[in-house]
Amino acid sequence: MELQAAIRGRRSIRQFLSKPVSKKMINNLIAEALWAPSWGNTQPWEIVAVTGEPLEKFKQQNREALLAGKSSQPDIPMPQVWPDTNKMRYSELGKNVLESLAIARDDNEARLQHFAHMFGLFDAPAIILVTIDQELLTEYAMLDVGIFLHGFCLLAHDRGLGTCIMATIVSYPEIVRELFSVSQNKRIVMGAALGWPDPDAPVNCFERKRGTPEEFIKWVKNEKS
Repeated sequence: MELQAAIRGRRSIRQFLSKPVSKKMINNLIAEALWAPSWGNTQPWEIVAVTGEPLEKFKQQNREALLAGKSSQPDIPMPQVWPDTNKMRYSELGKNVLESLAIARDDNEARLQHFAHMFGLFDAPAIILVTIDQELLTEYAMLDVGIFLHGFCLLAHDRGLGTCIMATIVSYPEIVRELFSVSQNKRIVMGAALGWPDPDAPVNCFERKRGTPEEFIKWVKNEKS
């Protein structure tokens, strides 16, 4: 696949098929994604890959924690306040997702079940978790982790797989630490669901939007150039 096609074609998958992803394929994806750039080649990421019964147990406990109203205290705090432009984009995405699922805005029960499905990781047969050492400067390491995850998602898309980078995977770090033996000296940063996209799910097919270059670029140049 051409790089431009991969960048444009990759999307967050919110419904996966039950078909498993082999350990060999996951290993290969991670091995190639490890070539991502990082500050000073420090390569701060540590990756936990989970499939099978351990993943099903995690999904169950993650959903139960949400439905029980358990307070979420992730290692990396979630944004609570958004500038207006960012809030508008975030709200537009939420609207598109709910419309694709035929969930009315005022249908609180359906919305709750959607969130429960989200905490069940959209039936993904595999996930990866990225952690960093507590001694690392979080801001720089977070940038590096983001670059790694983007490469991982593009590589997965190139092989016909789908991904969804999900804060819900790391919302309850105590569950992650207990089930996956992640030590306290590791900061749990982010996770990504991995699997085969369900091509018939409308939530995987709605139109996506991006801003124009003019919204993001500030040119500083010679007036004659």
